[in-house]
Amino acid sequence: MSVSKKIKLLLVEREMTMTELAEKLNTGKSNLSGKMKRDNFSENDLKKIAEVLNCDYDIVFTMKDSGKQI
Repeated sequence: MSVSKKIKLLLVEREMTMTELAEKLNTGKSNLSGKMKRDNFSENDLKKIAEVLNCDYDIVFTMKDSGKQI
């Protein structure tokens, strides 16, 4: 599942609009919308979004040959 889809699901769970999220991130709705369409977020963006949506943000790498997560 793409990051944008995950954010959309979180917005529904939090009963928040994209406009409200953009305001809380101190960015324009068009800027946020563009990132959502391109599914193009920096790690810093994702940390801020997680904070605003009261979520933990974790990055996990899973090795394909062993299934080990790092």
